Amino acid sequence: QVQLVESGGGLVQAGGSLRLSCAASGSTLSTNIMGWYRQAPGRQRELVAIISSGGTTSYADSVKGRFTISRDKNTVYLQMNSLKPEDTAVYYCNYYAHPLRSWGQGTQVTVSP
Repeated sequence: QVQLVESGGGLVQAGGSLRLSCAASGSTLSTNIMGWYRQAPGRQRELVAIISSGGTTSYADSVKGRFTISRDKNTVYLQMNSLKPEDTAVYYCNYYAHPLRSWGQGTQVTVSP
């Protein structure tokens, strides 16, 4: 089992910035993918950004150029700049190393107009 502990999030005005962190512990494997998903009220959970253990990244089109994902070993960060009200959601950290997948408890990000 892999445990994920998230931090960051909160309330910010449009145009502001926030940084999310997520630390993985437990039975982690050297080859893995960590990332962030989000779920807004009434919508399905969607991928925001992922990063492999080798440093390869991928972003949702909606956040390209505004969000940056990075990692330091088994801690992943999401720097969110130029935030928009439509970025409001619960953000979930995710760890994947076949066949295991773990989710964090979620952290609320609210962007006011």
